Amino acid sequence: MRMCRLLFLSAALAFGCVSVTDAADVKIKITKKYINFPVSHKSDRKTMEMSVKGGETCRFVIRLAEGEPDYWTFRDVSALKGKTVTLTYDGSGEALAKVYQDDRIAGGENMYKEKYRPQYHFTTRRGWINDPNGLIYYKGKYHLFYQHNPFEREWENMHWAHAVSTDLVHWREMPLALHPDTLGTIFSGSAVIDYGNTAGWNSKDGTPALVAFYTSAKGIQRQSMAYSLDEGMTFTKYEGNPIIDSHEKWQTNDTRDPKVFWYAPGKHWVMVLNERDGHSIYNSVNLKDWTYQSHITGFWECPELFEVAVDGNGGNKKWVMWGASGTYMIGSFDGKTFTPDGPKLCNLNGSAYAAQVFNNIPANDGRVIKIAWGRISFEGMPFNGCMLLPQEQMLFNTRSGLRLASRPVREVEQLFTKVYSGEDLSMRQANDVMRQFDGDDVLRIRMTMHLSHATDAGLSYRGQRIVNYDMNGNRLNGEFYATDDPGSMMLTADVYMDRSMAEVFVDGGMYSYSMGLDVRSTSKEGYVFWGNNIKIRSLEVYKVKSIWDGYAE
Repeated sequence: MRMCRLLFLSAALAFGCVSVTDAADVKIKITKKYINFPVSHKSDRKTMEMSVKGGETCRFVIRLAEGEPDYWTFRDVSALKGKTVTLTYDGSGEALAKVYQDDRIAGGENMYKEKYRPQYHFTTRRGWINDPNGLIYYKGKYHLFYQHNPFEREWENMHWAHAVSTDLVHWREMPLALHPDTLGTIFSGSAVIDYGNTAGWNSKDGTPALVAFYTSAKGIQRQSMAYSLDEGMTFTKYEGNPIIDSHEKWQTNDTRDPKVFWYAPGKHWVMVLNERDGHSIYNSVNLKDWTYQSHITGFWECPELFEVAVDGNGGNKKWVMWGASGTYMIGSFDGKTFTPDGPKLCNLNGSAYAAQVFNNIPANDGRVIKIAWGRISFEGMPFNGCMLLPQEQMLFNTRSGLRLASRPVREVEQLFTKVYSGEDLSMRQANDVMRQFDGDDVLRIRMTMHLSHATDAGLSYRGQRIVNYDMNGNRLNGEFYATDDPGSMMLTADVYMDRSMAEVFVDGGMYSYSMGLDVRSTSKEGYVFWGNNIKIRSLEVYKVKSIWDGYAE
């Protein structure tokens, strides 16, 4: 009787047309590319297991809809074609019966056309994203792995998802890269190319392993790794995981987010690992066995450590260490210990978090390129969170000493077409210019404001202050900021408006911030400059081409 019921459910799942009321196990022979899941936030989270004979069981929670779904999520099962997948669900059988397989994502006809979808910032097709992970350049492609809940637009079920690009601008999502296992969910980490075969995983034909390092999180946080011989499409987890288990030493479970890179002068690998109250340094010669070296306090989560040329001089470089919040220190590094030259600094604010720089950038490129998570919610959308624009990191000498600057990479310029340029405009003249763009929420605006008599001035959009500079308190959108010229009455801003979010770079990237926009605003105002007797010394406006143009699922 049970077998008959399972066969009935399996057949019905192919068409999504069965009604049952109790939890069930169902088997689906995979003939299509995707399994589609209906999601409703009126439903409680229930546990589902997805297993295939001889493969890794994926266990996750999901809010399966019994009635009309809020949206659909999916799982790419193209690699399992011809195999039988078992879904075990401890919730409603009626909800489970709505799950079906197809060669198209449910709702995919509207993909990237959704009302609040950013048009040139990376967002995932469905579900939640947070920290960028495993950023690496290899064989002409930039690989962006990232924290992802593929089954809901809220945080849970941490996997590593995967997207690739040849230009840092146009991204294509790949199948999920790393799945939760018996050690826990897959938290943040990094990736390297093991050219020297130090771990012994390179293929017989000489293909080097792409090795991913991540935190296994199941109450206890421990460090694990996996390797790939097909450019990150599939991974094999190291049988010796975890490779570092330091929670007892630090008397905390906050030991996570390994950033690994090759330190050429010492001919060894370096891992920077957040542990309790700061970042620790570990060394290894084989990627498997790690030795603790040092610790520096004052940072939280998602460590990063990289070398940058000063004023573009490759013969004069300094090391920069930072944590998830974007605070950083400049100093020196001998492969074992980071020694800061001064106090912590900060050059960003707003939604940016957990930025990571790319490993393996070619020497003839020489740039240090980062991507940060934008902690921005997109109301009513089937996705949540975004990646901010890829940015080059540079060190400059200023009156206050060395400072880190961030600017969008040159590759993004291909998206912009200048449609207006003017100089020495009154506020009224500038507002007359901007009125023609009031209905355009995807735009780039470059401007230099002369504050003159104003102590408070800026640019707003639909009543929300995108640039708001208070010269009395030297506060930019509520945070302290002073230009390098103490007597300057000028503020330069490069504003990237992207439908439901904005990203702003001030004074050549010496300071930046990002924000979500109030999509519920009923203000009839468009782009408006305000301030007492201000002048707009320069104003440029650019139309923007969507990175999703021509997208077809």
